[in-house]
Amino acid sequence: MNSYYTATAGPAPDFPRLQGDVTADVAILGGGYTGVNAAIELAERGLDVVLLEARRIGWGCSGRNGGQAIVGLAGRARLLRHLGPDGARRAWELGIEGLRIVRQRIEGFGIDCAWRPGYFAAACKLRQLDELKRECDQQHGLGYPWELSFVSRRDLPGVIGSRAYVGGVLDSGSGHLHPLNLCLGEARAAAGLGVRIYEQSPVEHVHHGANPSLQTPAGRVSARHLIIAGDAYLEGLVPELRGSVLPAGSYLIATEPLSTERARELLPLDCAVSDQNILLDYFRLSSDRRLLFGGRCNYTGAVPRDIAGTLRPRMERVFPQLRGARVDYEWGGTVGVSLKRIPQFGCLDGNVWYAQGYSGHGIVPAHVAGRLLAEAITGDRSRFDVFAGLRHLRLPGGRWFATPALALGMAWYRLLDML
Repeated sequence: MNSYYTATAGPAPDFPRLQGDVTADVAILGGGYTGVNAAIELAERGLDVVLLEARRIGWGCSGRNGGQAIVGLAGRARLLRHLGPDGARRAWELGIEGLRIVRQRIEGFGIDCAWRPGYFAAACKLRQLDELKRECDQQHGLGYPWELSFVSRRDLPGVIGSRAYVGGVLDSGSGHLHPLNLCLGEARAAAGLGVRIYEQSPVEHVHHGANPSLQTPAGRVSARHLIIAGDAYLEGLVPELRGSVLPAGSYLIATEPLSTERARELLPLDCAVSDQNILLDYFRLSSDRRLLFGGRCNYTGAVPRDIAGTLRPRMERVFPQLRGARVDYEWGGTVGVSLKRIPQFGCLDGNVWYAQGYSGHGIVPAHVAGRLLAEAITGDRSRFDVFAGLRHLRLPGGRWFATPALALGMAWYRLLDML
């Protein structure tokens, strides 16, 4: 993977392959944020945990994403519609807690992942600006713990050097980071707490029942509880979850290092930015002053032949100053999209737990998911059930039906973004 993150990652922990049969209190499938953070939370509660990763820690979207740690689990209006007033309030509080967990992990475990506070929600049109202003007022009313600032068109040059937007909201609590280094640092912390982590150990079969287990080519983990944390990379491994999360391609490019003056011109506050379209653009500066620019440029299941050729025109529309800038890296990954665009939590057979479907905003939700999974397994389902009680739609027919359905749905959203 020609990823900027893999090229600049710190030393990765070297975990062995699973060989033979082992037992644990909890076995976890998936070495991304959800699995690793569930492991940390469970180990801190005194449980014996084994985590299996098919490739390397952070290989999936946890190590490929845009690096934007944004508060919240989903839009407030969406939460209110599906969870009701009390559920939406509790989900809002969990979104704040999730961001605190990210920041606490970085500080508490001393993880070097280039954390920078500051996120700008950019409005492309006046309708979006009005919606952001209302949301900003609501968050102030709910006691948001960090500073939120409404930015008018007149004040935009102090935040972003682009004429593509009409204003937005600046959030000092959210921020951006090196996502792969965060995941690697958390895995190292989990191992330090006694979690047994095995890489290059793909799960071939999930055994349900009173004594569930995860089967790999060279071994088996038997446990009292299983956690399924593969999200869009499960590929049908758990039939009960097939069709509930739709795979969508998300892609990024990284420019050559920019001069200090050019970087300051583009993003004077060094904040992360995303627009408010459903098919959004998002971008930020790296610690070595590259512009990392991403967007969902493909929903058909086929990887673009030329990621840079697809994203460069979008980048240059936002920043004409970057015409001719060299693109050094291009990469992508698969995002698990929930049809309701709210994370999915659930339990199968009383001992097989899962969390998935973060719909492109995975850093914060995945961290809080790890905590809720640990709470539920250790006997407190009160917060887990805020989401587990929500009925999610499933598309029949697997990818043969889901992929064209997703492409059709995204075409509809693209039309809405143009209005």
